[in-house]
Amino acid sequence: MGTNELSVLLWKERELLELLQFKLEEQHLLLVAGKSRWISLATREIENVLEKVNAAGLLRAIEASSVASSWGINDDSSLAQIIDSAPEGPWKEIFAAHLAALRSTSTEIAALREANDQYLRSAYRSTQETLAKLGEDPSLYGPAGTSASRDSGAHIIDTNL
Repeated sequence: MGTNELSVLLWKERELLELLQFKLEEQHLLLVAGKSRWISLATREIENVLEKVNAAGLLRAIEASSVASSWGINDDSSLAQIIDSAPEGPWKEIFAAHLAALRSTSTEIAALREANDQYLRSAYRSTQETLAKLGEDPSLYGPAGTSASRDSGAHIIDTNL
């Protein structure tokens, strides 16, 4: 185990983060298009990728610890600290490129996740407000398990949110 293995693991982690970014973008497009039918599937796929990212991160941390020890630094050093302590040669530049790509992708993932969260919160609020305008409190149910509201009149609902 060593620098080559750490570089390979960093590539795998980068690929998984790009896949996560794609899945979040896919979820965002579904949300914007109003395709709520597929949101649970997209969310499940995101969770699967997150599990793989976590596993890859653990493997990378173990390998980074090995490289750090072999370079004479603390074995719990971060990748940035490993880069700073890298001996002369190409590894400093290679690991710095990996770190820059990981940071960039992580920033984009955070922005996508936040956008999706805001969109979901907005859609939830709109749904709650629409139901309230219909005279039904969606949090209240009668003894039969149905909505406690007795109003059964016709309503027009604008589906273009």
